[in-house]
Amino acid sequence: MDANLPAGLVSLQARAAELAASILVPNAERVDQEGQWPAIGMKALADAGLLGLHVPRHLGGLGEGLLALSVITEELGKACGSTSMCYGMHCVATQVIAAKATPDQEERYLRPIAEGRHISSLALSEPASGVFLYLPRATFEHAGEGFDLNGEKAFITSGGQADSYVVSAVAQGDEHDPSTFTCVLVEKGSEGLHWGKPWNGFGMRGNSSRSARLDNVRVPATNLLGREGDHIWYVFEVIAPFFLIAMAGTYIGIAQSALDGAIASLKGRRFAHASEPLADNPVLAHDVAEMWLRVSRARQLTHHAAKLGDARSPEAVQALFAAKIEAADSAVEVTRMAMTVAGGRAYQDDGPLQRAMRDAQAAPVMSPTTHLLKTWLGRTALGLPPL
Repeated sequence: MDANLPAGLVSLQARAAELAASILVPNAERVDQEGQWPAIGMKALADAGLLGLHVPRHLGGLGEGLLALSVITEELGKACGSTSMCYGMHCVATQVIAAKATPDQEERYLRPIAEGRHISSLALSEPASGVFLYLPRATFEHAGEGFDLNGEKAFITSGGQADSYVVSAVAQGDEHDPSTFTCVLVEKGSEGLHWGKPWNGFGMRGNSSRSARLDNVRVPATNLLGREGDHIWYVFEVIAPFFLIAMAGTYIGIAQSALDGAIASLKGRRFAHASEPLADNPVLAHDVAEMWLRVSRARQLTHHAAKLGDARSPEAVQALFAAKIEAADSAVEVTRMAMTVAGGRAYQDDGPLQRAMRDAQAAPVMSPTTHLLKTWLGRTALGLPPL
């Protein structure tokens, strides 16, 4: 735990930890094995008032920022990576809505979110654009008092489950202009919104990460977020910071759960021919130290980046890129080491360590990928723009 957390955030952390232990842990195995969207966990988060983490206080929300997001997603990630992912994407979408919400959008979306009655998510990635989620090819055109959307989206967390989706698109004819795109809110069940096959991933099996096809989906003009064509602002001012922190927190939680599992295994086992527990083995103690260092570095860097982001420091950009890189690397390596330390027993059943290792594999490849983030980090360190 970060000893420098504000008292109010310590209370939120405790609330999330209690919920994770009592609700998420008992359901995590079923969510994973059955590829089941974590409805019970999300309902518990709603009942606990945590869906409104980024809704302004005057609208009934908690009015928290990046540091709170990192802390809460870590607690959830320890218990169930899929639930933490769904919650994190909801929080990012909430912040996108809140950034330039109209009074109408405040009442139709933000208040219901704060009251636990509405879940949102992001629909930015596309099959043809890969990791470049800021280069949509889906198009919109004006139609009456709104827009018609056409195109395809991919890897939509909580796909088919959330109540609304932040969808990116460009005006017809501007598909190859990287400086301009537009975001609108599409409601669940909108006519012309067709979902792809259910998600069947190697890990994060409960996050319902699905594709969608948009066939003349009609969206009212009142669902436009901000202004037409200004959403490159959202990418680096809103989406990237909150997305990167939500992912970093989730994967640090997964890494911490693997470390905890390895320690429990070593403390609870001993060979029949030896009197000392495995915890006394110096080689294994060395491995535990390495895992502890990796998790702690990732957590401290992520909290540092979140604090800089909340303070709107110009130094936040590099720290945010680095936080997700470090959290992803830590999750992959710590879960691998934990499986090795725990030995053959960890491999013979589909237990928490296996689930953590599988969930961790998404960390470096989930956009922005580690490769892309290192390019951005290197460019900014050289005094160049990330793109």
